[in-house]
Amino acid sequence: MKASKALSVLLSLCLMVFWLSAAVALPILCRPLYYAQIDALSLPAQTGWDKTVIRAAYDEVMDYLVGDAPFGTGALKWSESGKSHFADCRRLFRLDFALLGLSAVVLAVCGLLCRRKWLSPHRFCGRSPAFWAAAVLTALFALAAVWAAIDFGSLFTAFHRVAFPGKSNWIFDARTDEIILILPEAFWARMGALVLAVSFGGAWLTAFVCRRRADAR
Repeated sequence: MKASKALSVLLSLCLMVFWLSAAVALPILCRPLYYAQIDALSLPAQTGWDKTVIRAAYDEVMDYLVGDAPFGTGALKWSESGKSHFADCRRLFRLDFALLGLSAVVLAVCGLLCRRKWLSPHRFCGRSPAFWAAAVLTALFALAAVWAAIDFGSLFTAFHRVAFPGKSNWIFDARTDEIILILPEAFWARMGALVLAVSFGGAWLTAFVCRRRADAR
C-alpha cells in the first residue's frame, strides 16, 4: 500500500480545523461558561445590573446567534449598528459549525480508508499527520500568546479587522449598546485562553494516541 503525501497533508489540515472549530464552538454552545463569569468578573457590581438581567440579556443574544430567535438584548439598550455586528457574528458562528461538521466527516472518511488499508498517510520525517497538526497549532498559538501577553488590546483589534474586513460596527458605544458592558475584555481573554487550551490539548492528545497506536503495531 503506497503512502500518500496528499492524504497526510489533508489529514493535518482537517485535524487543525476540527480542533480549532470545536474549541471555538465550546464557549458558544456551553452557556454555563459565561454564567460562571458573572460573579468571577463581578459584573453586577461593575454594571449595576443584577445577575438575572445580565443572564437574560446574554441568553437572548445567544438565542439569536445560534438559533432562529429575533435579535434582542433583554432589558439592555441596543442600536442598529450593534445588531448588524451580531448578524456578522451569526454568520461566522455558522461557518464555524459548518467547518466542524465538514472536518469531522472528512476525518471519518479518511479514517475508514486507512482502516480498510486502501490508503495510508505519508509520515513526513517519521511523524504522523496528527503530530504535524499539533506542531503547527502550537507554533501559531505561541505567537498569539506572546502577542496577547504584550498587548491583548492590539490582538483583539487585529482579530476583528481580519474577521470583519472593512467594518467598524464591532466598536461598541456602551451608551447605545449596553451589551458590551456585560462582555468585557477580560471575558474575551478568558474565552480565548479556553479556545487555545482545548484545541492545543485535543491536537496533542490525538498525536499521542496516534503515536501509541503506531508503536503497538
